[in-house]
Amino acid sequence: MAAADARVLHNSNKLALRLLPCDVVARVAFAGLEAFQAELEIGRRLAEIEAPVASVEPRVEPRVYERRGFVVTFWTYYEQAPQELSPADYAKALERLHAGMAKVDVTVPHFSDRVAEAQQLVASPDRTPGLADSERKLLSSTLRGQRREISERASGEQLLHGEPHAGNLLNTKSGPLFIDLETCCRGPVEFDLAHVPEEVSECYAGADEELLRACRLLVLAVVAAWRWDLDDQLPNGKRAGQELLGALRAGPPWPALDVVMYRARVP
Repeated sequence: MAAADARVLHNSNKLALRLLPCDVVARVAFAGLEAFQAELEIGRRLAEIEAPVASVEPRVEPRVYERRGFVVTFWTYYEQAPQELSPADYAKALERLHAGMAKVDVTVPHFSDRVAEAQQLVASPDRTPGLADSERKLLSSTLRGQRREISERASGEQLLHGEPHAGNLLNTKSGPLFIDLETCCRGPVEFDLAHVPEEVSECYAGADEELLRACRLLVLAVVAAWRWDLDDQLPNGKRAGQELLGALRAGPPWPALDVVMYRARVP
């Protein structure tokens, strides 16, 4: 494939580029810090059963390429549809994704493993030096309490996207497609719903509202821990960290993640 130009689509802890004139998406990360192989396998298997996910680029071998300390995977580029995606269509796409994921048997981390990683961050002042003692205590108690409550309350678990927020959903001319499957984990569907706007979760059939509220609080705390990591590269990440801590201190009702990130002007 010919690539004379690279346009940045997203730049955070991972880099997404649109390569031209071959018109393909390249996802790039430092070698050793990626979960790209599992993402490729999950994406391939979901595409086979026509789940709403972006496809691996068919013109190259579907594998992880390593060059000069970086790893790269290649994906199909999709033109965005001109109209805005409605909350109902967003919810239907997520329902279809979950239905497809329930048919895929792969080994992925449990959602509680991600919580444990956040707990380790909070417990390590050398990795999160910007956290005050009171903030560290708030995050630690929230992560511990909500992890336990969700594990006790959840009645069913399956493969999840892990972060199906609007930034990981493309509204294409062929319909909505989810991207960035490296965050897949196992857990209740309410964990995924905690990442989407409230008007979307309201359209999702059969959600356990009490479990969703518990997951929403947990997600706020987990994302807050990530934002205080010294290695975090999210644009406006520290401002987002402050907003997330403010939402936790304010108490219920817990806002949806997109509301807090909008306040922080996170792109």
